[in-house]
Amino acid sequence: MQLDRAVDAYLRHVSIERGLSEHTVAAYRRDLAGYVDWLAEHGIRDSNEVTPALVAEFAAERASSEPPPAASSLARLQSSVRGLHRYLAREGIEPADPTGRLRPPKAARRLPKALTIDQVEQLLDAAGPASGTADAGDLIGLRDRALLELLYATGARVSEVVQLDVDDLAPGEVVRVRGKGSKERIIPVGSYARTALQAYLTRSRPELSRRGRATPRLFLGARGAPLSRQSAWLVIQNAAERAQLTAHVSPHTLRHSFATHLLQGGADVRVVQELLGHASVATTQIYTHVSVDALRDVYATSHPRAR
Repeated sequence: MQLDRAVDAYLRHVSIERGLSEHTVAAYRRDLAGYVDWLAEHGIRDSNEVTPALVAEFAAERASSEPPPAASSLARLQSSVRGLHRYLAREGIEPADPTGRLRPPKAARRLPKALTIDQVEQLLDAAGPASGTADAGDLIGLRDRALLELLYATGARVSEVVQLDVDDLAPGEVVRVRGKGSKERIIPVGSYARTALQAYLTRSRPELSRRGRATPRLFLGARGAPLSRQSAWLVIQNAAERAQLTAHVSPHTLRHSFATHLLQGGADVRVVQELLGHASVATTQIYTHVSVDALRDVYATSHPRAR
């Protein structure tokens, strides 16, 4: 079948029979138009002339083009080409699928974004007043400061922190966190977070608790109900705006910063793994790349013969 006709038939199939959106079909159309043009430049105008070697050459050429395409764009392009040839083989239009050995590109490994220590301090200061400077009526500020101090002190997920009960603040300067799969772990809590929590528990939470139904949850909203994950996210966003942090700051940013700063301070990766609640140390080791990058930057700017 002529390639132009084959592409039209495939796009009708994904649009009508599979019900893909107009946006997705348009993206497939653009991808396949480029593919058909490339094949035409190589003298190929019929689908039965396409070989695995040609498909592999096309994919390799696109992957090495300048500027280099994003892994997601390259993956979608390969998906479009693979979908076309699978359709032709499945419908009996062609006897075989030449994309059988085509492997999708590996997605770029995204390193977690971490704040600097100074940026963390700016964020915490913007969240709410330190316990010694808080007004008696600043109930929400005391809560927000305690929330962010605890997130950074423990590296816990925001979903784990909003599920904490008051009793989870165990004696001995630690907190008991229940992570994924209800797996429990014990995390030390530093002095700054303990001070902020104490101020919140003695000066803010009792008043917030009186506004709603009794609950053992540690963090409460303005009406006395347990603080939701979405509300905690807004607390962080608002603090980031007040701190004028241009980088994107999310609940996970504090978790990433916790891990990065520990490793930069010399902590063992397996200790950080335990604190974060990662099932595998391989998950934690991504933070070692962040630390190595930081070391490389310091070396490049400090060593007299680095450049």
